[in-house]
Amino acid sequence: MPAGTSRVFVSHLSGVRVFDPNGDQVGRVRDVVVMLRVGGRPPRVLGLVVEVVSRRRIFLPITRVTGVESGQVITTGVVNMQRFEQRPTETLVLGELLDRRVTLVETGEDVTVLDVSMVRLAARRDWEIDKVFVRRGKGGPLRRSGLTLTVEWSAVTGFSLDEHAQGAEALLATFDQLRPADLANVLHHLSPKRRAEVAAALDDDRLADVLEELPDDDQVEILGKLKQERAADVLEAMDPDDAADLLAELPEEEQERLLGLMEPHEAADMRRLMSYEERTAGGLMTTEPIVLRPDATVADALARVRNPDLSPALAAQVYVCRPPDETPTGKYLGTVHFQRLLRDPPFTLVSALLDSDLQPLAPDTPLPAVTSFLATYNMVSVPVVDDSGSLLGAVTVDDVLDHLLPEDWRETELHEAELNETELHEAELNEADQ
Repeated sequence: MPAGTSRVFVSHLSGVRVFDPNGDQVGRVRDVVVMLRVGGRPPRVLGLVVEVVSRRRIFLPITRVTGVESGQVITTGVVNMQRFEQRPTETLVLGELLDRRVTLVETGEDVTVLDVSMVRLAARRDWEIDKVFVRRGKGGPLRRSGLTLTVEWSAVTGFSLDEHAQGAEALLATFDQLRPADLANVLHHLSPKRRAEVAAALDDDRLADVLEELPDDDQVEILGKLKQERAADVLEAMDPDDAADLLAELPEEEQERLLGLMEPHEAADMRRLMSYEERTAGGLMTTEPIVLRPDATVADALARVRNPDLSPALAAQVYVCRPPDETPTGKYLGTVHFQRLLRDPPFTLVSALLDSDLQPLAPDTPLPAVTSFLATYNMVSVPVVDDSGSLLGAVTVDDVLDHLLPEDWRETELHEAELNETELHEAELNEADQ
């Protein structure tokens, strides 16, 4: 958005950084709060929902915004760090207005809201919504000339009604570049109805990635609103250990129904993971590490490591085993670390590069022992091997952290900054001024 602009399309604000007058980053914009008004009058902008570093969402009054320019928002300084709680009279633009079906007053035609713009009122700090960018028809996210148009707020009607057929295309387009963890945070703060709509619009892989980052209650709620066939597909797209943890949260009858809809080998992995105690190496492991045969080359290993779908922890090493290649494998021979792969010629056999000094873990190894192993040897992943010497899977450091943190860590922000007495006093004065 150009410097000094007085009109901003709200979707362009999503993810924009917020700075204080000293140039220190406060957080990022996640939504715009408005108050709808009667008689076709444009909504008044109340403020911004800002996600601070600790992932807490706070309310930044629009009167505390001194500039919206050059891809950034500048504030007057002190902000109230109290968690944002939406009031009944408030509406979230991105969360509640985008994708809404409204009606053009002049023609009576139903259109879909793709975006709205907010404009600064002359000689004031106040902003209001003035224009609506809409799409004609009910098709997919087509935005060709002739199908879209920008109209005045007063030219459409229907924003004040409950929307039972609200889609999610524009909202998803707005958050398309978010990492799964950040999109999960967005979903967590939506209403259950809107959350279900967005989840239904995500493709299976994207939804699987997002589910892995959500609290258990949100995971169960979203999965329960999907058709069972699709729920099974999403579970298959998740990391096996995360899918097994989610299945374990469901009633036994529901578990069996979903397992019955999954591919046999995927269901077998789920059952195997669910047979181990949760806080053991077997319960923590993924069943899909990189497994290579002894006659594979460094070039083969690097080709597997390049897979963009692998997490950094899983891509940090390959495990060399005798056939079969899928877990549980034949005899486990050893590990080759990524750095070693970079030091040797492409034609070198991985069997010549094995790190076999470190003993793998047994599936019943308790969580404290797994944690100590990773910390002692500075590892990001460790193989899990059964009594017969077959590789069962690998435990990665991110899965260990998930179980070391408090159970509700996804719902509470980490390292929340505590306001000192002076900051609290200033925040109270600021609230009194509003």
